Amino acid sequence: MGPRKNDRLQALAFKPIIHRREYVYSAKLKRKVTVELVYPYKAFKKRKRQAVLLMNDGQDFEGLNMQKILQDFWATGGKPFLFVGVHCGAERLEEYGTRGLLDYAQRGKKAEAYQAFVLHELWPFLAEHFTLKKRNHVCGGFSLGGLSAFDMALHNATFFTKVGVFSGSFWWRSKALGPTYSDSRDRIAHSKASQMPLGKKMSFWFQCGTKDETSDRNGNGVIDSIDDTLDLIAILKGKGVKNVHYEEVQGGKHNLETWRKEMPKFLTWAFGMADAD
Repeated sequence: MGPRKNDRLQALAFKPIIHRREYVYSAKLKRKVTVELVYPYKAFKKRKRQAVLLMNDGQDFEGLNMQKILQDFWATGGKPFLFVGVHCGAERLEEYGTRGLLDYAQRGKKAEAYQAFVLHELWPFLAEHFTLKKRNHVCGGFSLGGLSAFDMALHNATFFTKVGVFSGSFWWRSKALGPTYSDSRDRIAHSKASQMPLGKKMSFWFQCGTKDETSDRNGNGVIDSIDDTLDLIAILKGKGVKNVHYEEVQGGKHNLETWRKEMPKFLTWAFGMADAD
C-alpha cells in the first residue's frame, strides 16, 4: 500500500461521516446518474450489514442541509445506515411517475425504467462498495419524488419495507378533472394501494403542510394534498397496515425549508436510536 493511500485512510479515520459523490451510468435511463453517498465512517468500517435510505431528488442535498442533518442524527445516537441521494434527470416528470400507469397527460413513461435502474443498476454498484442488508431498506422523496418512492415500495414490498413521503403528489391521476373524474377511481396511487398486495412488514411515514397548496377541488375546506394523503392513509389502514405515521405541519409549505425541518423526525421514525432495540 503506497504512502498516498495510507494518508487517505488515516484522514478518513478522523472523519465522523463520509460524503462522496458518484456517477453511475444507467443503460435503462440512457444517462449518467449522479448519486450522493453519506455514511458514518466507524460503523461502516466494521463491515456489518447496513440498511439503506434511498432518497429521490438528490440534487436538493445541499438545499436540505442533508449532510448536517445526518451528522447530527448519528452524533446523537441514531442507528447507522447508508444515505443514497439520487439526482433526478431532465425528464423528472417521466421518471418519477407510477410504474405501468401513465397519468392523464401521458406522463411517467420512464417510471419503470427508473425503478429498474435503482434495483438492477444502482444496487449492484452499491453492493460492490458496501456491506448491505439483503432487504428491509427505506426509500423516500419529496412531492413527485415522494409519489415515486411510494410506488417503488409497493412494487418491491420486501426490499423497501419503509417509505417516507414529504408533500407527496398523490393527486397523480389517470383522468383530467371534469364531470367524469372520480377521486375513488382515478387517483393512481390510491387505486394501486387498493388493488396490490401489501407486504406484512411495510411501514409508511407521510408529511403534509397546511400551506402545501391552495387547491381544494371538492370544496370541503381542506387542501387537496392533505385530502389525498389522508385518503391514502385510510386505504392502507383498511388493508391492515399498522405502522402508518402522519405529520401535518401547521403553516408548512411545499418547499425545502419545511422538509428540512421535518427530516430529523423521519430519520428517527425510520431507523431509531442505536440503543432502542
